[in-house]
Amino acid sequence: MEHTDVVVIGAGPMGATTALALAREGVRVLLVNRSNWTAPTPRAHITNQRAVEVLRDLGLEQDVRREATPWEWMGDTLFTTSLAGPEIARLRTWGTGDHRIGDYLQGSPCPMLDVPQDRMEPVLVRHAAAQGAVLAFNTEYLDHRETDDGVEVRLLDGPGGRERLVKARYLVGADGARSKVMENTGLSVEGTLARAGTVYVLFKADLARYVAHRPSILYWIVSPNAAFGEIGLGLLRAISPWNRWISGWGYDMSKGEPDTSDEEVLRRIRILVGDPDLKIEIENTSTWFVNQAHAPVYSKGRVFCGGDAVHRHPPSSGLGSNTCIQDAFNLAWKLAYVIKGHAGPGLLASYSLERSPIGAQVVARANQSRLDYAPLNDSFRDRSADNPVLAGLAQLASPGPEGQSRREALCRALELKNYEFNAHGVELNQRYVSAAVLPEPDAGEEVWQRDAQLYLQATTRPGAKLPHVWLVGRDGRKVSTLDCVGKGRFTLVTGLAGQAWVQALQDLKLPWLDGLVIGTEGALDVYCDWQRAREIEEAGALLVRPDAVVAWRHREAVSDAAQARGLLVQALAAILSTSKEPA
Repeated sequence: MEHTDVVVIGAGPMGATTALALAREGVRVLLVNRSNWTAPTPRAHITNQRAVEVLRDLGLEQDVRREATPWEWMGDTLFTTSLAGPEIARLRTWGTGDHRIGDYLQGSPCPMLDVPQDRMEPVLVRHAAAQGAVLAFNTEYLDHRETDDGVEVRLLDGPGGRERLVKARYLVGADGARSKVMENTGLSVEGTLARAGTVYVLFKADLARYVAHRPSILYWIVSPNAAFGEIGLGLLRAISPWNRWISGWGYDMSKGEPDTSDEEVLRRIRILVGDPDLKIEIENTSTWFVNQAHAPVYSKGRVFCGGDAVHRHPPSSGLGSNTCIQDAFNLAWKLAYVIKGHAGPGLLASYSLERSPIGAQVVARANQSRLDYAPLNDSFRDRSADNPVLAGLAQLASPGPEGQSRREALCRALELKNYEFNAHGVELNQRYVSAAVLPEPDAGEEVWQRDAQLYLQATTRPGAKLPHVWLVGRDGRKVSTLDCVGKGRFTLVTGLAGQAWVQALQDLKLPWLDGLVIGTEGALDVYCDWQRAREIEEAGALLVRPDAVVAWRHREAVSDAAQARGLLVQALAAILSTSKEPA
C-alpha cells in the first residue's frame, strides 16, 4: 500500500490549486486525474481579482497573465443583431468602464483576466508538480474507505490497468459535477439539475474585421432569423482574439436533443456573425445543462469536496472557476496546518462552514443573471408581432412615444445587467463565519454603505479579506498589503506604535507567524491609505490568516508586551482549535 498525506481527485481549478498550495507547504500530495491531461476545451474563462490574488500568492500571476486576454480587451460587451449588423447597445463590463475602473484599481493589486480553462489548468498542474506534488493521470478513482487514522483510496491505473490502494490522511474530491467522491461519501446537493440546455461550438474563424475595433470577450446576438432558447440571445465568445471562438445558444429540452449537425451549426454561426460566406473550422460541438444546485455540507470525516462537485451553476456572472480556486485556497492551508501539527483537527470544520454559504450565493447569483435577461429581451421584442425581434427593433429605433419608451426600458435593463458584469461586491465582499474567525462582541452587524453586490466594501472586520492599499517597500517601489501577508503563514499586522505586539512576536518565536509593522522601512504608509483603511488604533493589531482573511483584531492600543502576548496566544488557540500554546 502506498502512503501520502493527501489524495486529491481531479486536476481542474479546484484540485490543481489544492495540490499546488499543499505541495508548496511541504505536504505530500497525490493529484489524480481520470483523463490523460487537463481540460481539452476552454470552458470557464473569466478570472476575477480575488482569484488572481490567490494565483499571485502562489507565484503564478505572471505565468497566467501570459496566457490571458488582457483586462482592457475584456471590454464593452455588445448586444447586436449580428457582428456585421446594427448594434443595439453596449455595456462597459468587468470594471473596464470609466465609472467603475477606479473601484477595481482601489480594490486589488491584481487585474481582471480572461483565461480559458484549457490554458489555466496546465499552468496550475505544472507548478504543482514543480513544488513536489505527485501526478497520476490516466488514473480513475474507484472508491474509498475511511479508517481511524486516514482514508484508503482505491484507484485504477489506465483502462484495464492495475488497481492501486493509497493510504492518505485526507481525501479531497474535486472531481466535478458528477463527483464520485461526493456520492461515495454520502454528500449531496440541493436544488435543480438540468433545468435548461445549451449548445456550445468551439470553432476557428477570422472575425477581426468585425471586432478588433471594439474588443470584447462576449458578443450577445438577437436576430430576427433564429431563436436562441431560454435567455433569447445567441453568444459569440472570444477565446483567442480574434480567430478562435465559442458560439452558444439554448435549446428546448422538451423537444429532445438539438440538431448539432455541421450543416445546422454552420448555419447558426453565420447568422450570429452576419456573414453567409464565412469560412469556419469547427473544432468541437457539445451540449451542457443549466444547473441550480449546491451542497449544504462540503465535508464528512476526513473527506473534503469542492469546486463544481459542490456548486453547480451556469457560467453567467463568470464565477465558476474563481469559486473553485478560492475553495482550494481556503481548504489547503487548513489541511497543511493540521498535518504539520500547528492546528487541531477542529480547524477543518471551518472549511464547509465558510465556503458553503459562498457556494450557495454563487449558484443563486449565476442563475439570477440568466433571469435578468428578460427585461433586456422585452425592450427589443414586440411579442404580439409575427416576428417579435424585427418588430421590436423597428420600434426601438422609432422617434415616437413607443420608441422613447423602449429606449428607456433598454437603459433600465442594461443597468440591471451590471449585477452580472460589474458585480465587484459579489466577487470581493465575501465574509466568513466560523470558529476560525473570532468575532468582535461589540462590533454589531456590518452596515453596507453601497450596494453590496455591485461595490466592494473593504474592511478589517474579522471574516473579511484584508484591504488592499499600496505601501512603499525597501527599494522605493509600491507593494500591496496583500503582498505582505499570506504565503502559507499567519501575519500579525500592527503600526509603528505597536511595539508591544512586536515584542510578543519575538517572545513566541512561531516559525509560521510573521509580523508586519506598517510605518517601518519596507512598509511605509506614505499615502496614509492604511491609516484610513485600518479601522483600528495604530497600536492595535490584526491577525491575518494564510488566505489573507482577517481572523481577529484588537482595535484598542496595547502598550504592555505581556498583555499583547496573552491576547495573541488566546486568539491563535481559538482559531487553530488547539488547547495548548501554539507551536
